Amino acid sequence: MKERSPAAAGRNVSRGTSPEVDPRTLSGAIELAAQVVDRVLAGHNALEHYHALRAAHPVTEPGAWGRVRDLAWSALRDYGWGRWVLARLAPRGVPEPVLAPLLVALSALRDGPRDAHALTHQSVSCVRARQERLAGFANALLRTFLREREVLHPEALAEAARASAAVPAVGPEEQDVAVAHFRHPRWWIDKVRAQHPLEWEDVLHAGNTHPPMGLRLNRRRIDEDEALARFAEAGIAVRQVGPMALLLERPMPVAKVPGIAEGWVSPQDVGAQFAARLLAPVDGERVLDACAAPGGKSAHLLELADIELTAVDVEESRLAALRRALARVDVPVQIVRGDARHPKRWWDGKPFDAILADVPCSGSGVARRHPDIKWLRRAEDVAGFARQQGEILEGLWPLLAPGGRLLYATCSLFAEENEERVRAFLKRHRDARAVPLEGNRETITLFPDETHDGFFYALLRKNH
Repeated sequence: MKERSPAAAGRNVSRGTSPEVDPRTLSGAIELAAQVVDRVLAGHNALEHYHALRAAHPVTEPGAWGRVRDLAWSALRDYGWGRWVLARLAPRGVPEPVLAPLLVALSALRDGPRDAHALTHQSVSCVRARQERLAGFANALLRTFLREREVLHPEALAEAARASAAVPAVGPEEQDVAVAHFRHPRWWIDKVRAQHPLEWEDVLHAGNTHPPMGLRLNRRRIDEDEALARFAEAGIAVRQVGPMALLLERPMPVAKVPGIAEGWVSPQDVGAQFAARLLAPVDGERVLDACAAPGGKSAHLLELADIELTAVDVEESRLAALRRALARVDVPVQIVRGDARHPKRWWDGKPFDAILADVPCSGSGVARRHPDIKWLRRAEDVAGFARQQGEILEGLWPLLAPGGRLLYATCSLFAEENEERVRAFLKRHRDARAVPLEGNRETITLFPDETHDGFFYALLRKNH
């Protein structure tokens, strides 16, 4: 689905890959982060441009690029608030060439860091390099913000935001105090509030936090006690939060995690680890992972049982990541490029005992991990994903053997992609029934919290 943004489509003020900008300096990090934000404002994916910048740049130190990513991702999480602040401080508008660096600067200055003076100075330098005549404007705006920061902080808007969220939005979104406080598009706020009336504020606030770093232990190579001992030996604080699931107290570069190179641990969100456990593969079964890339759930299935796995994904560009993930498990797998909606083009005709349908979705449960999602999605996109999900379910059901099970999974929090899809499918298929899951629930919705991202699961069984 084509990505779009709340800003004018086609904006192109980015400096491309800018190898002359040094990410090791504060001004360079701000500029490169602003380039990522520029691309999102033009309707493009943040992660793709971030990786393009890294690939084109001679500086390879991960710490420098970690700062660039932190600045860019924070600015994207704060985008709704940042636009509201700019509308207050610059009612005549902000020239497009300097919008992104100002959004990066405001997010970095939001909580009054100790290096606020340096951040301000280097942000103004970034603006000056882009358009010298606007440096004074940027300097005055940022210094006004620092003076008024406490009343402009998103948490200072809480009472007004709740009142605003209770009534239909009026006027431009950058003037909506609910968007500023909750830092989500208004349509997203309204949907979560209507569908999750008890949890909506917690869900929205969680979407603005830094995501946790979960680890999945490979039980073929290590058990929990040995893993915990190795982390303690390395002086790394972790806690066990599920079967073979650990949570780092402080996220760290993947390459520095003990056991990564040896394959006894892999990074995977704790909520995503529910998928393989709920499908519960058994030795000897023929299993299909129908939307398999980037491969974490496929690898988990292979770690749980000796199965005959077929991993399918529609995009050739994603198959490379899938192959890398499955190579770590070192178990034979059939990897196929194919569309789960049209299995006749790739299926060998032999039924599967179990199918994992981790379908494409809005990503509303993982927005804090991919904050550009909030601003690239549109309300009407949800219906488009729902149609695609229904087509995938219809395409996969004939591949399931009688008595077999299909786990429907999304990383969405929207009912149109979750409960409504399952109910509609069960209504159409008399040979399908929902299987109770943990806590005797027919479905599981995991809201994002300090342990995991947001996910939805439903297990369907085909009658004999």
